[in-house]
Amino acid sequence: MRHSPFRTKSPERLVAESGADLEGHGLQRTMGLFQLLCFGIGAIVGTGIFVVLADTVPEAGPAVIVSFVLAAVTCVFTAFSFAELGSAIPVSGSSYAYAYATMGELVAFLVGWCLLLEYGVSVSAVAVGWSQYLNELLGALTGRQLPALLSGAPGDGGVVNLPAVAVIAMAAVLLVRGVRESARATAVMAVIKIGVLVVFCAVALTAFDAGNLVPFSPHGLAGIGAGASLAFFSYIGFDAISTAGEEVRNPRRNIPLAILICIGVVTALYCLVAVAALGAMPADEIAGTPAALAVIVDRVTGSGAGAAVVSFGAVVAIASVVLAVMYGQTRILMSISRDGLVPRVFERVSPRTAAPVANTWIVAAVFALPAAFLPLDVVVDLTTVGTLALMAVVNLCVPLLRRARPDLRRGFTVPLYPLSPLLGFGFCLYLVHGLGAATWLRFAAYLAAGAAVYFAYGRSRSRLDAGGAGDAPAPGAG
Repeated sequence: MRHSPFRTKSPERLVAESGADLEGHGLQRTMGLFQLLCFGIGAIVGTGIFVVLADTVPEAGPAVIVSFVLAAVTCVFTAFSFAELGSAIPVSGSSYAYAYATMGELVAFLVGWCLLLEYGVSVSAVAVGWSQYLNELLGALTGRQLPALLSGAPGDGGVVNLPAVAVIAMAAVLLVRGVRESARATAVMAVIKIGVLVVFCAVALTAFDAGNLVPFSPHGLAGIGAGASLAFFSYIGFDAISTAGEEVRNPRRNIPLAILICIGVVTALYCLVAVAALGAMPADEIAGTPAALAVIVDRVTGSGAGAAVVSFGAVVAIASVVLAVMYGQTRILMSISRDGLVPRVFERVSPRTAAPVANTWIVAAVFALPAAFLPLDVVVDLTTVGTLALMAVVNLCVPLLRRARPDLRRGFTVPLYPLSPLLGFGFCLYLVHGLGAATWLRFAAYLAAGAAVYFAYGRSRSRLDAGGAGDAPAPGAG
């Protein structure tokens, strides 16, 4: 008889299964705190600040600075929850595993379904942003750009976005070589892109004009809230740190530490970039400008050399996001595959490179398609609402796990409990509200499709009944 879709899996079983790959080859713990920090920054800093800034300014005006802070506050509270759960359940499943331990298999599967948006679909969005900045770089260096037909989606006046496909393929090549090589590449790229953003701020602040910040909030609180909903896309990726739970040394200490440090560094950097950009160019000119940071530097310096430097930084930054986010997606699919809810091909690890090779190439192939044929704005809103939904779930997982397993070892506990996770949950819902009814309806249809996949495929193939003392109905599931 089929088990209840609300059965949970004990944290002990989640950890035990993560350490014994079912195909006979396990992941290797090769990442230290520095590599994890670079991986986290690599996953966060990219398309958001380099591309989405131009989309948030029309909503909030110069008050987009406040929008970035509001999005950061949401992330801080949610980061606390990820840090506690990541230290208690240090596995690659991230929020999928946390939901499985507290809310049951169906909710966990839907969280995994949302992770396909956060990690998978955002790979497509990030790759499209990379293509835009690659054209800016080529223009600054050579005076020529790639043909529009081959570097844009049909909605952007092109036929196919080949550069977006190319960056996904390059990331896949690095990932199948193993996590050690990927971590090294991510570390180098993280240092480069932080350096370029600091240089941008130094250059843009030389042209700072306080008059550009007036009127500061032309659309009031509603505009700030809508801007925060869009700005949140800039922070997507910090939770990817928790997907490295099986490849990090001392994960109970290093995962929460890396999450909190990354959020602090990125928030300070984003706010500084927003102030510098708005001070150097009026908000109405930034609005809708592709590769806005490169344009600002070009105007301030009066030379294409400055724009070339920023565009190079963006090309590196966004490539590192593609790499880090694809890594997270493959590890999530590994965890779901171990539970039998998706085909077993996703859990197979190469004995030579200790990497999920087939998994990586499947992810690359699937998400190269929307990157090739869809404009950036089509995928950003749906990615954001899916991410906010699963983060709301993660904030609820903290009190549920505290109630069900107060004895569980935790390397970090959220401050101001239970206020902190409840505030994180509330902020997530507030930002979802700012995305609009059309996005909600698309997301509801997406969730319905996920539920259909679970009941048609996953539920009958679940391995949850194959042993597992300590598994029980989810709290409140009856």
